[in-house]
Amino acid sequence: MKMLVICGPTASGKTALAVACAEAFGGEVVSCDALLVYRGLNIGTAKPTREEMRGVPHHMIDIADPRSSFSVHDFEERAIPVVEDILARGKMPVLCGGTGFYMNAILFRSGFGLAAGDAAVRAKYEAIAAEKGKAYLHSLLAACDRESAEKLHPNDIRRVIRALEIFELTGRKKSAQADPKTPRYPYEAFCIDWQREILYERIAARVQAMLSEGLVDEVKGLLAAGVPEDAQCMQAIGYKEVVEILKNDGLHSTMSDIIIKNTRNYAKRQLTFFKKLPGLHFLAPDRTEVLVEEIGRYL
Repeated sequence: MKMLVICGPTASGKTALAVACAEAFGGEVVSCDALLVYRGLNIGTAKPTREEMRGVPHHMIDIADPRSSFSVHDFEERAIPVVEDILARGKMPVLCGGTGFYMNAILFRSGFGLAAGDAAVRAKYEAIAAEKGKAYLHSLLAACDRESAEKLHPNDIRRVIRALEIFELTGRKKSAQADPKTPRYPYEAFCIDWQREILYERIAARVQAMLSEGLVDEVKGLLAAGVPEDAQCMQAIGYKEVVEILKNDGLHSTMSDIIIKNTRNYAKRQLTFFKKLPGLHFLAPDRTEVLVEEIGRYL
């Protein structure tokens, strides 16, 4: 059975389309979103409500404590068994989200660079991480391969060490080397192709709705519950801006403008990432039922 992928930038309508496809094709949704994994982050993540899920099983949502860190490797280890179980039951996994690295972790087996491994080099960097910490290890990678460091969270030690290992053994950055991706499963991938200005209008409307629904109070509640302001989840767009405003002078009239601007920039990066997904189909915006019919023809 083919896997279905609904990807694209924030505010593009991925959730509603994924749920409708799951209903139509006998599927279950697997979230590929770096923030939906966290419990308690609901408004600022546009986490689907029970009503929006429409009885369709959703996976990889609310599985992590907001005080903890969650890496691509953590996601891969948790998500692959979920996908395998859905397939074993004769259902269609419907991958839905805007975190490209999470989606690729399911779709492809990655070699993390073509250089052969060296146990001694890995052991050296593991010892450095144990002695000086993950942040220091990550800073070593940033010094020699900033592009790779920007893509990897400091907690993703396995991949940070692998990138350092590649640079030490080859003298070349991992980011500059070919890293062929081997598909795990057959899939069809789709993205709704909004005109840029219309997408920006949708983003602005979503941000205003989040603020109206209580994003500031949600952030205050997380902080009061002991979630550190420097926690991984609090670095997300929407949350970090509210934290910064609360630290300074309370609510600020330009906060929504800042969140909208940062979200627009993030949406550009998402589009750039997903355009590289092999076999991606772009769908002209239309009613959900029309898009489901078009997807059905591909499947």
